[in-house]
Amino acid sequence: MTTDQYLAELGQQLRVDSVRASSTAGSGHATSSLSAADLMAVLLARHLRYDINWPAHPGNDRLVFSKGHASPLLYAMFKAAGAISDEELLTFRELGSRLEGHPTPRLPWVDVATGSLGQGLPIGVGMALAGQRLGDIPYRVWVLCGDSEMAEGSIWEAFDHAGYERLGSLTAIVDVNRLGQRGPTRFQWDLEAYGRRARACGWHTVEIDGHDPAAIDAAYAEAASVTDRPTAVIARTLKGRGVAAVENREGAHGKPVPDAEEAIAELGGDRGLRVEIRPPAAATAPRRPREAPVALPRFEAGERAATRDAYGRALAAVGAARPEVVALDGEVSDSTRAEHFAKEHPDRFFECYIAEQQLVAAAVGMQVRGFTPFVTTFAAFFTRAHDFIRMAAVSRAGICLVGSHAGVAIGEDGPSQMGLEDLALMRSVHDSTVLYPCDANQTAHLVAAMADGTGVRYLRTTRGASPVIYGPDERFPVGGSKVLRATGRDQVTIVAAGVTVHQALAAADALAREGLLARVIDLYSVKPVDVPTLRAAAEETGCLITVEDHRPEGGIGDAVLEAFGDGRPPPRLVRLAVRNMPGSATEAQQLHAAGIDAESIAEAARRVHVPA
Repeated sequence: MTTDQYLAELGQQLRVDSVRASSTAGSGHATSSLSAADLMAVLLARHLRYDINWPAHPGNDRLVFSKGHASPLLYAMFKAAGAISDEELLTFRELGSRLEGHPTPRLPWVDVATGSLGQGLPIGVGMALAGQRLGDIPYRVWVLCGDSEMAEGSIWEAFDHAGYERLGSLTAIVDVNRLGQRGPTRFQWDLEAYGRRARACGWHTVEIDGHDPAAIDAAYAEAASVTDRPTAVIARTLKGRGVAAVENREGAHGKPVPDAEEAIAELGGDRGLRVEIRPPAAATAPRRPREAPVALPRFEAGERAATRDAYGRALAAVGAARPEVVALDGEVSDSTRAEHFAKEHPDRFFECYIAEQQLVAAAVGMQVRGFTPFVTTFAAFFTRAHDFIRMAAVSRAGICLVGSHAGVAIGEDGPSQMGLEDLALMRSVHDSTVLYPCDANQTAHLVAAMADGTGVRYLRTTRGASPVIYGPDERFPVGGSKVLRATGRDQVTIVAAGVTVHQALAAADALAREGLLARVIDLYSVKPVDVPTLRAAAEETGCLITVEDHRPEGGIGDAVLEAFGDGRPPPRLVRLAVRNMPGSATEAQQLHAAGIDAESIAEAARRVHVPA
């Protein structure tokens, strides 16, 4: 039996261990941990249902520290639950320690990395969606939010979407401690200001004293009883609670308390309490049919098809064979062609509307629960979710991102719709895979490969139709390329991907008629890149010309150059890319104005070729 007095003592113990961990490290967010200790003590001892010895239990509740800087508190909770020892607690922030400055899944009880504020709640929405719509599994999702991050737009994308989806299993615990990093937060202790906004998004709200165990307990019980909408428990707290030197004082954020021994004595010392977390409800993972062979769509050589069309049809086929595959889209499924999946598998399609941060975050939350999410929007609009993509890599998340309408080739819509930076964005993500197909059959096979991949995977598709140049049984391993034109006497190599492959082939044919032989490489795997093929081409032809429907920074040109980054001299390299500011024009006009059409490629080859 956990009495209110026990809960109060547990809260104090969590404070003591938060002080000890941060003071031993000499850094860390002690005061942010102290304010939320009572909120977490009551959750841990009375409401969280979790098998600490089986973190992957399908019935486990999910706990996300959206205010990830309060990691000392989270680690103190793990110690109280018997998950880590006191010795490990005191390795906080040390080299090699699992207890990093902000939580990551190096610890098996941490589902996702947090610390970039505004991300935990949107990811929690994805977890709740998975539980309620992809198996009706009776777990709850608890997200601890800080009041500073309530200014983040992504938080309100999450509030809006969770309210719309009526996610009754989701509870946001808002630690309103009044002080941010440099001073007071926007609304300070105006709990009603937060409550009005949450209720406007369709949430149930409870406003409480965040240091009263009985009130906290009653609020959590109320949240569990409200099943037709999410609940926000909005708690008034004191930053630095219990330590007079820092309690409700500005200037104490992000650092240990001034005197750890004095603070520990003031908090009553270490209680040595251990918590038996309630076990999860009996649950099994959703029964999934055995995977079937994927019957990918087949396109005949010579026909014209857009790679975005091939993507949609291939994803629907992969979804038919792989029941763990889900699709999410940002209200452009008729353009991205994710609508093919939506029509064939409506129970596994999620419309996230024009909210790209929530779109990517929901996918991160769903993959925690064992699903393979494919996320689509225009390539240009993934820039809005860049931080979520970056943090997905920190989370070791497995997500598939597909950006359509890439490059100037989209034509008349103009530069606001053109993805011209996406390859650089995605290549810079840790351990990512970046693919850029040029025809329909290649696209279909790469979609299937993405479903089997790991980490953050990105596929770039094109709006307009292009000729099918590969047979339907051709294979395209990740990390490979295709040599489309080659002789033993090639004088230059053209390296292209996507829409520029067709321009490169036309240029090579024109050059051949003039007696200048050009090798053509389809670099469909932009990361990892086919190093042996590129090095061989440089050695045998003496010059590489890269051509890409992308800005010159971070795209195909840089990927090719990095293939020679082990100390050997780089090859002679000419880089054709989009350097102008496009306007509205046809596809052909756009490619010519950017200097990446067949005519421009041929002219570049003529300039660099020096006759023997």
